[in-house]
Amino acid sequence: IFRQADDQPQVNVRWNEADNYCRWSHGRLPTEAEWEYAARDGKDQARYGALDDIAWYLNNSKGTTHSVGTRSPGTYKLNDMLGNAFEWCGDWYQKDYYSNGTVDKDPQGPGAGLSKVVRGGSWNSLAATVRVSYRHHFVPSYRASVIGFRCVREATP
Repeated sequence: IFRQADDQPQVNVRWNEADNYCRWSHGRLPTEAEWEYAARDGKDQARYGALDDIAWYLNNSKGTTHSVGTRSPGTYKLNDMLGNAFEWCGDWYQKDYYSNGTVDKDPQGPGAGLSKVVRGGSWNSLAATVRVSYRHHFVPSYRASVIGFRCVREATP
């Protein structure tokens, strides 16, 4: 793992390393559906605000990650859901998995596959891919300076 400053997203992390860390911290990687729900911020648009205001991407990042929380959060108060670093999801990738016309309220991803889903775009992404609906994937053993993660925990009443 490549060590970044404490206020920057942790990148160069393989899927299993991200998954192990989340489990160690009593959380887990989000499902793809959970990630998208959070990133949509209660809206049905591609982004919850103007791209330069909410995300670090190819046109404004100067070729590197940036401190988390330096762009505007949405109403859910989540930072960097788009841009800065792609985020591993817990789901296996299947190309047309969500295009069958019917989507469950909280769909679970495929039970197996060859690659894992990443969402959100990164500091090195074109504007067209830094949007909520953009899906990408890598084999779980892949690591790159554009891929990080975030953990989720179950809500307690």
